[in-house]
Amino acid sequence: MKYQLIALDVDGTLLMDDHTLTPGTAEIIRAAAAEGAEIVLCTGRAPQSSIPLMKEIGLEGSIITHNGAATVGFKGDAYSVIHEFPLDAKGLQPYFDYCREHGVHFDVNTTFELYVEGADQLDQEVLDMYKQYLIVPKNLPDWAGFNEPVVKVTAAGTKEAMDKVQADWSLWDQQFNMLRSGDYFVDLMHKESSKGAALKQLAEKRGIAREQVMAIGNFYNDISMLTYAGLGIAMDNSPLEVKAAANDVTLSNNEEGVKAALEKYCLNPKGAVL
Repeated sequence: MKYQLIALDVDGTLLMDDHTLTPGTAEIIRAAAAEGAEIVLCTGRAPQSSIPLMKEIGLEGSIITHNGAATVGFKGDAYSVIHEFPLDAKGLQPYFDYCREHGVHFDVNTTFELYVEGADQLDQEVLDMYKQYLIVPKNLPDWAGFNEPVVKVTAAGTKEAMDKVQADWSLWDQQFNMLRSGDYFVDLMHKESSKGAALKQLAEKRGIAREQVMAIGNFYNDISMLTYAGLGIAMDNSPLEVKAAANDVTLSNNEEGVKAALEKYCLNPKGAVL
């Protein structure tokens, strides 16, 4: 098979809008893996909300999480950190102050945990948001004594609120990689952290040439991996800028676009290797 490493975004790409994976898509992914391609989820999600998807498909291996800030390997119930991009936690204080002043919800992510101020007092709407990503937030301890490596900080809210957050923070002297991982989220990560950087690092670790890497995504945080990969494919539900960064456009996430792309470039509809 030409493509030895296949990176798949999750929300808006692999999953339909109801957050489910179709049996047809799972079957095609397994077929590509059976022919030697390494399938890697490349997502803004944390490991605990992306590893179950790999297990649902029936695969083990590696996942790129937190928009590239942490790459994790897993086999069965054993997890290991392959690489992290920890950010400078001291530089986060102004962002925390901004969120508190403007009533913006934010969380602090290590590779395997998510912390929120007053986690035991969150309203049901916020808890439901985390629940759909299989996350149970922990209470953020005293920041001065927090010494775990932080890989991502996320502000969350309505699209309009996040538009304002993004606009305001864009005016600051930015020491972090700030990106929009969805209409309702703004992420802060290490300056060098991105899906593309993590995918490049993993490919080089595997000895896989860029031309043998395929990536499929649908949002702005996917552009770096679409442009790194030898073949970058955007979903039909992607913004125009994402489509412009890709080599091809497949069907939407609600029309099994990942399945269609893998059939086109890796397997024909009958499962034969191209």
